Amino acid sequence: MTASQSLPKAAFWMGCSLTCTLMMTAAGRETTRELGLFQIMEMRSVIGLLLLSPLVWRAGGLRAMKSAHPVQHLTRNIAHYVGQFAWLYGLTLIPLAQVIAIEFTAPIWTALLAMAFLGERMNGWKTGAILLGLIGVTVIVRPSGNGIELGQFVVLGAAMTFALSYVLIKSMTRADSAVKIIFWMLVIQSVIGLVPALHSWQWPSAHVWPWIVALAFAGSFSHYCTARAMSHADATAVMPMDFLRVPLTTLLGYLAYSESIDAFTALGAALILSGNLLNLGSRVRSTAPA
Repeated sequence: MTASQSLPKAAFWMGCSLTCTLMMTAAGRETTRELGLFQIMEMRSVIGLLLLSPLVWRAGGLRAMKSAHPVQHLTRNIAHYVGQFAWLYGLTLIPLAQVIAIEFTAPIWTALLAMAFLGERMNGWKTGAILLGLIGVTVIVRPSGNGIELGQFVVLGAAMTFALSYVLIKSMTRADSAVKIIFWMLVIQSVIGLVPALHSWQWPSAHVWPWIVALAFAGSFSHYCTARAMSHADATAVMPMDFLRVPLTTLLGYLAYSESIDAFTALGAALILSGNLLNLGSRVRSTAPA
């Protein structure tokens, strides 16, 4: 870890990202009950751009948002748009716990892509953390012999595109600020989704408007927080922290939707937490002064 990197700072920003993604999960479930996916994503991008504007002006305004890597921004946001659409679609097909659990194959793809394209190394501690996390996810989902359902396949595809997005974020944080990365995400995805959103547009009811705003805020600033986290640590160190979203989402389902927590879910959550603590503890020891 270089002098500019800090695991505690990365953990703080990932904690903020986790809070946002939990909010986004609840808001996504509520908004998809009434509105089409293209409209939800378009409103999320446009409202998110308005919410981000104070940070844009603080960073120097629109002129400061110029980037030397337009192709990377475009590639990253096409991948993320596809992944986000698949993720929201998955919310309408399979239970929330399965959506989140299957999505957590993303750190595996992220680690592999980071090794292939960013030159990051996969040591025993990182491997152990990922394996424990995946075992925990498997225990929670408890796959049956009926094969992969459409919703499970869709969310698996979302996880793969999210992994590509995460790796490109890490690459871009070397040259662009977190605000710039999120600014271009919202601009590009607003353009991508404008025509299909207008084609299926319907005016939201008063009930769903707060959820739309919550989705826009959480969806935008979760990426801001993730980008800040990746500016402080390797992607293979940051992304296993996101495994905590599985037990946290389980708790959200219990408190907000009266979803039961069984022994398998508790065991899976414990394995995921153990993997993260193993990874974080080993990195703290390795960076501590002799």
